[in-house]
Amino acid sequence: MGDGIQVVPEQTGLLIVDDLPIIRLALQRILSKAGYRCREAEDVPQALAALEEEPADLVLSDVQMPGASGLDLVKILRPRIPDISVLMVSSSEDTETAIECLQQGAFGYILKPFQPREILVQVNGALRRRLLEIAFRDREAQLAQKVREQTEEIRNSREEIAFRLIAASEHRDHETGMHVRRIGLFAAELARLMGWDEGSVEAIQAAAPMHDIGKIGVPDAILQKPGALTEAEWVDMKRHATMGAAILKGSTVPFIQMGARIAIGHHERWDGKGYPRGLAGHQIPIEARITALVDVYDALSNRRHYKAPWPEGQVVDFIRKERGTQFDPDLVDLFMGHLDRFRAILEAHPDEPQELEPMG
Repeated sequence: MGDGIQVVPEQTGLLIVDDLPIIRLALQRILSKAGYRCREAEDVPQALAALEEEPADLVLSDVQMPGASGLDLVKILRPRIPDISVLMVSSSEDTETAIECLQQGAFGYILKPFQPREILVQVNGALRRRLLEIAFRDREAQLAQKVREQTEEIRNSREEIAFRLIAASEHRDHETGMHVRRIGLFAAELARLMGWDEGSVEAIQAAAPMHDIGKIGVPDAILQKPGALTEAEWVDMKRHATMGAAILKGSTVPFIQMGARIAIGHHERWDGKGYPRGLAGHQIPIEARITALVDVYDALSNRRHYKAPWPEGQVVDFIRKERGTQFDPDLVDLFMGHLDRFRAILEAHPDEPQELEPMG
């Protein structure tokens, strides 16, 4: 056959299980002559003890034996030693028993009296099937590992694309690299708590850091201004939401499409008083509502060129106060119910000292 699978009798251990010594002897002679290494057991307990002492590749067992039957042996072996082959030998042409043996995992059913050639063909076939199943399982494991590696490569590439896209605006806005990374981790954690599938969680982890990509189109004098912005400056600043969506629009890549929705929606408010479109409640895309919440949490919790970090209690009080006005109330409840997870992310990814700008 063309599958490359060959049974090597000299390397193959068999266990013959039958309560009749004459049957065991007959089988042992046929199989040993063909080169197989054979051992014998007269009942199920002896068979299990023998297999415990030394594994076998195939068990050739009588069906009807005193005490536990060959069918009982099959049922025991299948979950305990899934790679073992089992052939049943019986003097009964009981079709129901034969079918049950096969359903329980036996590889074949041989009727007595048997011919030597029939035994050898059945044994060889069962062993080949065993080897094919093992080879198939190994190939599946290799393919699964390859898929995991490729998935990780795609994930890393997606993150790299996102961070390269935001690099220019990040440096101009005095935002730190760890800030945008934390936004992705916070958003992913909140999405995971909402029950999102892992693919969507990974998408928002890559997309959320791009929320402020539109700031690349905002003048430096506005972005880096240490004091309050004038009304005209605020008009220019607010344009970064639509600019970000314009930069990311038209992509066929799902996480960039999500990034566009986040860019234009992360300054909308639950009460409808946000910008640029004045959306309210569930009109705001869920990914934008998530990002809006975690962005404020991170901004308040960390030092910026225009402010010192707030204590956690003050940050929590602010978010609770804005529940149902600025933020989605359900998201706030979920966030507060698992605050320890977000605190852990915050502590695990602090701003690097060289990233911090001196306060004016």
